[in-house]
Amino acid sequence: MKKAKLSTLLAFILIISAFAYGCGGNDSEKSSGDEKSSAQELRVLMSSEIPTMDSVMATDATSFTMLNNVNEGLYGLDQDNNIVPAVADGEPEVNAEGTEFTVKLKEDAVWSNGDPVTAQDFVYAWQRAIDPETASTYGPYMMGGKIAGAEEITEAAAAGKAYDLNMLGVEAVDDKTLVVKTSAVMTVDFFKGLMAFGTFLPQNEEFVEEQGEDYATSAETLLSNGPFKMSSWGGSTATEWTVEKNEKYYDADSVSLTKITFNVAKDSQAAVNAFESGEVDITSKLSSDIVPQYEGDERLVSWLDPRLSWLKINQDNEYLANENIRRAIATAFNKDDLVADVLNNGSVAANYVVPADFVKDENGKDFRDANGDLLTFDAEKAKEYWQQGLKELGVTEITLSLLGSDTEEAKKVDQYLKSQLETNLEGLTIEISDVPFAIRIDREISQEYDIVNSGWAPDYLDPISFSDLWVTDGENNNMSYSDPAYDELIAKAEQTTDTAEKWSYLQEAEKIVLEEDAAVAPIFQQSYNILVADYVDGFTHHSVGTEYSYKYITINK
Repeated sequence: MKKAKLSTLLAFILIISAFAYGCGGNDSEKSSGDEKSSAQELRVLMSSEIPTMDSVMATDATSFTMLNNVNEGLYGLDQDNNIVPAVADGEPEVNAEGTEFTVKLKEDAVWSNGDPVTAQDFVYAWQRAIDPETASTYGPYMMGGKIAGAEEITEAAAAGKAYDLNMLGVEAVDDKTLVVKTSAVMTVDFFKGLMAFGTFLPQNEEFVEEQGEDYATSAETLLSNGPFKMSSWGGSTATEWTVEKNEKYYDADSVSLTKITFNVAKDSQAAVNAFESGEVDITSKLSSDIVPQYEGDERLVSWLDPRLSWLKINQDNEYLANENIRRAIATAFNKDDLVADVLNNGSVAANYVVPADFVKDENGKDFRDANGDLLTFDAEKAKEYWQQGLKELGVTEITLSLLGSDTEEAKKVDQYLKSQLETNLEGLTIEISDVPFAIRIDREISQEYDIVNSGWAPDYLDPISFSDLWVTDGENNNMSYSDPAYDELIAKAEQTTDTAEKWSYLQEAEKIVLEEDAAVAPIFQQSYNILVADYVDGFTHHSVGTEYSYKYITINK
């Protein structure tokens, strides 16, 4: 079995001098041939459709993966997960206070239509992302507390006051010079890592405005500045799409692939059948029943991801507003049996909302060491919480909906959770609604659910990438959870530059959201497994932001 490399990601270090490690890596060894094949075409299976190709609207891994393969921002991840210049022409210049960064852009960076990539393209895209009228989720989330003016714009709009998008701390000094002002002190490494995230991609203003409401709804209404360009895509419900090499890309000479064909495969056995019959070169993520069949097979690529799965509990529901009911649900299912018998793919039970083996301090101590396991499975305790909650509500039976995705693995997990919850909590009925990924995301954002099988993958390597999800009215809260004590701790963590102090605040906050409030029900930390043909060299996986980069791949048959 190939293991994706563990790489030290030097970027994404916040104000502190902590060291952070994330899993990711590449498969660059030749396996079945020493010469490049004349046909540099790759066939890939994906686990879900693409919800959006508008970078300011993206919130999910599939969208960000595709966006980061057809576009580039100021900086990006290389094959070994180092942060390297992309559209940026080298390192940024930073002022003495660490609050203003000047970035020069590559002279030869152009869009797929031949237009030069300019500093104004970044200004326009970022202003779109923060503009309340755009209704972006990630714009305020990724910029708030980081880019100067972002929070002021969001707060003014929320209060019904006038706002000026020029308040945002980004300025085009000239076509190839961008100045970014931050709302907090940042190291150069953290700034570059932040800029590698998909929300900070540029957009061609003239093209976007010309497309209007049709922008990013099809291949024809997209423009690219990355190694590939979308050649066919029918929108968010499309189950097949293709990208082709972008010959106008400044580094086109280093890109071997000329075409990549993507198909959605939610059934692992179908994916494996297609792989073994030679119809595809890289599978979608495999379900647990498939993985053991490939133990020891060099084509199996596996990695433990910092991605967490959990149940978000909507407190707008009168029953779920009751703490004992939430606590009962969170402790009523056996996570160890779930990962061993249902998943059986290397995933581990999670009793936390900040993953293990995600970030370490300068002494190599894992963030998880302090809190360990919180809110663990205990069927007997769960029954007690349940009965107390029913008594407080004055009811004997409750029916709740469980929203999930329609992938094979997600369906199995949802069925397991339904069985465990209904067995251990007498009087509870769970009605499952498994829908396509894009629909699940929409319903989660609009809080059209009672309980949703959701999760999170970090945007940058810092525990606050998880911790700030649960602040009151946070962009990704979406479950009406609010605790002033929690909010205060997160605010303190964001204001300190001391590693130990910051972690102490975040660890205390984690105890509040789980032990005191039972606001979330952690399920497992994800391990992923896919099959990669032995003639595919340079397969690259990342642990933050985009999941895969295809520009490094070469076909050797």
